[in-house]
Amino acid sequence: MKQAIHPEYKEILIKDMSSGFTFVTRSTRVPTETMEHEGKTYPVIKVEVSSKSHPFYTGQERIMDTAGRIEKFNRRYNKK
Repeated sequence: MKQAIHPEYKEILIKDMSSGFTFVTRSTRVPTETMEHEGKTYPVIKVEVSSKSHPFYTGQERIMDTAGRIEKFNRRYNKK
């Protein structure tokens, strides 16, 4: 294998902006903004949706009006 071709992983903090949930992980991306978490300062990446706020994972899925969507599709593309 070639030497020194793999990126270096650093610990970063991911912050879910919609729920305020934060967790530490490793990434090759190192942002300039930092935040303190459990007494240690980490670079932080802010995301809009994580597993703590996504409706699929939280069990708060909304049921879409599929009948209305199908009717709208048929009206739009119906060949007369």
